Amino acid sequence: MNDDLLNILSNSNKDIDNQLLMDYLSGKLSAEKNHEVEKMMADNDLFNDAMEGLQQIRNKKDIQTYVEQLNRDLQKNLTKKRQRREKRKLKEGPWGYVAAIVIIMLCIASYYVVKKVLAAHGYPSGK
Repeated sequence: MNDDLLNILSNSNKDIDNQLLMDYLSGKLSAEKNHEVEKMMADNDLFNDAMEGLQQIRNKKDIQTYVEQLNRDLQKNLTKKRQRREKRKLKEGPWGYVAAIVIIMLCIASYYVVKKVLAAHGYPSGK
């Protein structure tokens, strides 16, 4: 089998043997090993979904191309998301501080206004 196909899970779960996976897909395993892989699929939903997806690929030589394309797309999306987060962080920062200061100043001003109005109407100042 093509050695490039063995790198499919190179950065993933170390419990999964890549050669075992590729042999299962190509039908080269014994009944005992087939049962072992199917048991792993039953125990792990993610592994099961990955295996079903790999089985749907007609030309097994294209698997590495798909993996590389997925990695490129993932890196591109993560970079965009990181850039948006940085832009948002810069925009939100100063306005949050300004809003907090304005609210505090309004609270202090309201306190003194209420205190003056109550004093003007003859209520005790509370001291």
